[in-house]
Amino acid sequence: MSAIEKAISIVGSQSELAQKLGITPQAVQQWVASGCVPVRRVIAIESLTGGQVTRHELRPDIYPKEVAA
Repeated sequence: MSAIEKAISIVGSQSELAQKLGITPQAVQQWVASGCVPVRRVIAIESLTGGQVTRHELRPDIYPKEVAA
């Protein structure tokens, strides 16, 4: 399961996630198909999932995993 699919599962459905983000369900479906969430939506999704889906999981290219010092 991809990070966006995990987020959809937590929120309830693609339509519910889209509604909470103020976008169309088709946009969410495109993210599922492409496996890529727009950077401007990552923090909101992390918040909507209560941190169960992290920004690193959604976009590791932009938000690298924190490395302990």
